[in-house]
Amino acid sequence: MQKFCLRAACAAVILLECAGAGHTADSDVMATKAPVATNAPPAPSICTNFWDFITTACPLTWYGVTVYGVIDAGVGWQSHGAPWDPQFHSGASYFLQKMNRQALWSLAPNGLSQSVLGIKGIEPIGSNVYFIFQLEAGFDPYSLELANSPASEWNNRGVPVNQQTTNGDSNRAGQFYNSVGYLGVTSPTYGTLTVFRQNALTTDAVVAYDPMAASYAFSPIGFSGIVAGGGDTQDARYSTSLKYRFEIGDFHAAALWQFGGYEQNNGSRGAVEGEVGGDIRKLGPGVLSMDVIGGYNKDAVTLGLSGAPTNAAGVPVAPFLPQTMTATISDNTNVMAVAKYVTGPLNLYAGYEWMQFAPPSDPQTAFTDIAGNFVCAGCAGFNMTNIVNTAFGAPGNKDRILQAFWIGARYAVTDQIDVMGAYYHYDQNNAALSVANVAACNVSAASKNFCQGTMDAFSLAIDWKFAAKFDAYAGFMFSQMNGGLANGFLARNNIDPTVGLRFRF
Repeated sequence: MQKFCLRAACAAVILLECAGAGHTADSDVMATKAPVATNAPPAPSICTNFWDFITTACPLTWYGVTVYGVIDAGVGWQSHGAPWDPQFHSGASYFLQKMNRQALWSLAPNGLSQSVLGIKGIEPIGSNVYFIFQLEAGFDPYSLELANSPASEWNNRGVPVNQQTTNGDSNRAGQFYNSVGYLGVTSPTYGTLTVFRQNALTTDAVVAYDPMAASYAFSPIGFSGIVAGGGDTQDARYSTSLKYRFEIGDFHAAALWQFGGYEQNNGSRGAVEGEVGGDIRKLGPGVLSMDVIGGYNKDAVTLGLSGAPTNAAGVPVAPFLPQTMTATISDNTNVMAVAKYVTGPLNLYAGYEWMQFAPPSDPQTAFTDIAGNFVCAGCAGFNMTNIVNTAFGAPGNKDRILQAFWIGARYAVTDQIDVMGAYYHYDQNNAALSVANVAACNVSAASKNFCQGTMDAFSLAIDWKFAAKFDAYAGFMFSQMNGGLANGFLARNNIDPTVGLRFRF
């Protein structure tokens, strides 16, 4: 049914184009500053025929409503990969995960950005006040399945880790609004107020301050939403939320409140975020932009497959038992600081986030996850699911602290060619507290997932915008896990040379 709906939507885009509709595409991420409703540069002329649509920047706009999209498809090789999955949000396992295990060639969808189809609009409703809305869904360009990462885990229940397709958790769970689905008002005087499905403030910041712009193939903080979600990828977007942004000169601030809980298709039972930032102009030859964000998520859900026996080094060993889909519940607190310096064609980036995982305020025994699957504690024999409320701060362990760092650069060689490079690092504390747990970590840091651990990744890529709506790209990311962050992994590193072609309209 999802395939039929997506194909029908694509047909609608073609019909609108033939009627002369059009507008340029935006990403699903709202800018870190409030959108400016007036004094914008003139929009490109609307498309008048199919050839215009393919070869020029003409948009698909009709009476102020815009249909837009991105199709990103490629191929790649992985030194330690896992088979492509049609529902996992990135399709390919670019970043090292537990099931990555063998060298393989693979379809490589969504390498530089998520393929999406969306509709948006802006309409004046008063003196310098505008009504805005946006509805967008991400999909796999090969399978045409709506992005549904929890389904990729659900379908791998009962499958040993060494036989699984690529899978993992995400806030994209097959919804027709899995990117965003909000409406609101904006004004250059009063700011922007939006409601319903939208990005966390930390997600906006990751896209704006990641040298790889949250690419799945070349950025671990793009591939995984842990950093964007303040410790939990399901909290990188909220389905029922209120967000407000405003600017005063070169300074801006924002706040977000998630209302509702699991029943309203959220990955937590409540969240708040706040942000302050600004630009320092004429700092040397360029401009320095900075933002600081703090947030809290109550009873956050992280889904994962567990149950593989491991050896003393934390590596899964035979017999490779069927795995159970497990929901880990925690209260998460985070602080993020990001910066970007722009001078001419050179952009320099840096970011840091501190994340704390504590026991949940309300331990859970059963609930329906964001993909509509029923999860319950101790239900391995019923539907191969389980719930863990004591992963952090329980007797024998301290709260988990995860820190993420990144630096990088992007350079415009010409108006059409960008080169970019970045380095990323995670550092997890040793949460062991009891004598037994401390002893286990002393034997091997990878023996338990609560031991001290690190992740290191670096990437290089080039992007060639050879036509108004087309670009081609090539690059690679090397990722490596160590210590407690490598517990349960079949391999310890992966490299993923990838090439792709992207069409944006």
